[in-house]
Amino acid sequence: MNEPTAPPPLQGIRVVELGNYIAGPGTAMSLGDLGAEMLKIESMEGDMARHTGHFGHAMLRAYNRSKKSIALDLRQPRGLEVAHRLIAGADVVVQNLRPGAADALGLGAEALRAAHPGLVHVSISGFPADAPSRDRPGYDIAAQAESGLMSVTGEPQGLPQKVGATIIDTASVQVATQAILAALFRRERTGRGETIRVSLLEVALNLQLANWSDYMVRGVEPMRSGDGQPLSAPAADIFRTRDGMVVISAYVQAHWVRLCETIGCPELATEARFLTNELRVANRPAMKAAVSERLAHYGTGECVELLTRNNIVVGVVRSYADALAGADFRASRMVIEAAPNGGEPGYASFGLPYELCDTPRRQTQAAPAHGAHTEELLREAGYGAAEIEALREAGVVKGANPPVPVRNLQSSFSHPAAP
Repeated sequence: MNEPTAPPPLQGIRVVELGNYIAGPGTAMSLGDLGAEMLKIESMEGDMARHTGHFGHAMLRAYNRSKKSIALDLRQPRGLEVAHRLIAGADVVVQNLRPGAADALGLGAEALRAAHPGLVHVSISGFPADAPSRDRPGYDIAAQAESGLMSVTGEPQGLPQKVGATIIDTASVQVATQAILAALFRRERTGRGETIRVSLLEVALNLQLANWSDYMVRGVEPMRSGDGQPLSAPAADIFRTRDGMVVISAYVQAHWVRLCETIGCPELATEARFLTNELRVANRPAMKAAVSERLAHYGTGECVELLTRNNIVVGVVRSYADALAGADFRASRMVIEAAPNGGEPGYASFGLPYELCDTPRRQTQAAPAHGAHTEELLREAGYGAAEIEALREAGVVKGANPPVPVRNLQSSFSHPAAP
């Protein structure tokens, strides 16, 4: 393969973010990983993740790499003046402030695009803009609950459960990024910007498209089924091996027959209870018991090798520690090193979940301290030393707070070197 030579796709694009937690900051950072310059406008209190303990600091590290942070009091006219001056040079504005806050400050799409027609303005909220719940705060867990996702997650006789990660916030990052890239592509051809609205509820519904498609056609309410897919078997079913657990998908009839032959019980494929996918769903406990009896004789590695050799989908159920120690994780090019930034220590993180093979991997830096680049960004915006000092004395801006110490697992595994 030739050495990567192409510049980053979004080189020269400037993104201004007014965000908290994951959805807004993550969207800006995904553009930054593609080469955009990122400015993070924070309140005088900072991104709310700065005040929510260990997981909050994890969010900061995960979704704010390589940004420049300026701390502004947007309640003061001079603070808003600074924000407008910074946005004047931007291509994209991303905000996920509380509902109505950006508009109340004059930083909503209508006001900013009237002044800057080529601007791409992105708002991320909990609920659609015209929905009765539009003024409710938007959180990942509310979208999981109200979209039906929790109702289909968990054990059949247990309570509804949330997914074990902030999946709606994270998916909203990808959805918003896709929309922004489409808008920037069109702007290259027409010069026109765009107003983009993303709601966590709509993203959560979209993530369940197959479930909803079945429900809207047949009218059958999806139910919790624990580790198995409600309408397919075996699919996402967990089986114990001699020393661990694997998940297997072999619901296509030919795959089911092959699974039975592979584990040495071809008679299961023609047993009346398991003859079709629908019968295996109806008799799932008996099907799982029959397959488990065979798989329990294999070690996990043996099981994976055997099934993979016979083209049957299998995955090892791993803890985070097990995944971290795994050879596939170690080989992943997602793992990157965020270099120290403005007094903040470096740490291990994840980059883009795909590769641009002709583009050098971008060097990345740690998430900035609150207000770490206040003076630098003010100078770039044309403010002189006396003006900056006056803004600081008036409480309109402030600089960085001391960094928060980080315990890092980076010594636990090897990182591929960035070019």
